Amino acid sequence: MKLTEVISPYSGKPVGNVKMATKEDVANAIESAYETFHHTMKTLPAYKRSSILHKAASILETRTEEFAQVLALEAGKPLKDGRGEVGRAVQVLRFAADEAKKIEGELVPMDAAVGGENRIGMVKRYPIGVISSITPFNFPLNLALHKLAPAFAAGNTVVLKPAGKTPISSFMLVEVFEEAGLPNGALNLVVGSGSELGDILVTHEKISKVTFTGSPAVGVQLKKQAGLKRVTLELGSNSPNIIFDDADIEKVAQALVRGAFAFAGQVCISAQRIYVQKDSYQKFLDLYIPLVEKLKTGDPSEESTEIGPMISLNEAKRAEAWVQEAVGEGAKIAIGGKRTDAILEPTVVLDIKPEMKIVCQETFAPIVSVIPFETADEVIYAANDSDFGLQAGVFTNNINQAMKIADALETGGVWINETSNYRQDNYPYGGVKLSGVGKEGVKYAMEDMTETKFIGINLN
Repeated sequence: MKLTEVISPYSGKPVGNVKMATKEDVANAIESAYETFHHTMKTLPAYKRSSILHKAASILETRTEEFAQVLALEAGKPLKDGRGEVGRAVQVLRFAADEAKKIEGELVPMDAAVGGENRIGMVKRYPIGVISSITPFNFPLNLALHKLAPAFAAGNTVVLKPAGKTPISSFMLVEVFEEAGLPNGALNLVVGSGSELGDILVTHEKISKVTFTGSPAVGVQLKKQAGLKRVTLELGSNSPNIIFDDADIEKVAQALVRGAFAFAGQVCISAQRIYVQKDSYQKFLDLYIPLVEKLKTGDPSEESTEIGPMISLNEAKRAEAWVQEAVGEGAKIAIGGKRTDAILEPTVVLDIKPEMKIVCQETFAPIVSVIPFETADEVIYAANDSDFGLQAGVFTNNINQAMKIADALETGGVWINETSNYRQDNYPYGGVKLSGVGKEGVKYAMEDMTETKFIGINLN
């Protein structure tokens, strides 16, 4: 048995040990999930699936502080953010518990076709089988439940591989489901490197669907390997947030502090690019920079900390290098840019060129670029000039302008008068271009976790 240490990104010290899975372990986990699906889960009544999910939500809620502490240790997530993640995870379970009772088919009007008289047609939905779920470090609890909860609500089973840097919360989540009464074998946890275990998790013949949240490079490779299997990919982004002159600049500045720097910017829909109409550009900076300066960095286990470490020292060094590269290409640091171990100060960069990495790639770091623009057409072009398209924010009091921008942006979601990093767990969430394929959000995830079957009856 091979053990690996889970290291705190803040202290650099071990916070626990977990067993590493082999390919044989993964194959056994898939077999267990397959057997449980066919013998138990696919025939488990909706009310029982709903009851298990409701109970899991209640158990998780009572353990909020315990989970928040673990998220601070293994992910470097500030306590207040960790509690928020647990709260959202509880909601996901309750949404799934409700949706378990709403899986509906439809009646097809057979007499709409010539010769269809005296026939009844119905469409029923069935669970698809074993789902392979590969999850990231940044929301190790909630993003795991975005895959697990709808899968169980629909009657499927899951093999879960969490990020190697943040597996402890997943082990705790297994305990929650066990206590809630989930059948043995419905949830199978394996820990290991994606390079070693990824192939079998994607290509095994008894896997029906793969759902992955992570980098575009890995997601593209995974889709190639998956063949005819169903695939949902939630990948990267460099979300634009567009501020027009008629917006409430003071409120927008306050909102975009959290929008850009929550969890040290390690959020797929973090406000990475802020476009401000020219007449309000300086006003926005005069309000925004002092607010950013007030953010408290430090130990994520302290109540007052707002910005903790990045997930690793190497990631912090990478982000720091990107900032310095931009400066070398003519950009200006308005605030921040300094690194202490794995903590990179919240950084605002000006005088940006579109080809700079901190603009055209996903920084996944506490770095935001503020860019002036003049016209709506200009900012639409700039916002869409990206390989990504996950979610965007638009700030204006002109509803006609807001809808014009929302319709024109090449993203999977647009918020009007809200930051790009706002997400609720009951709406369809997913991107276009290199941001991925498919949708999450409990109801919408369940649609791709079920199979439709037509059943016809000839009454003659």
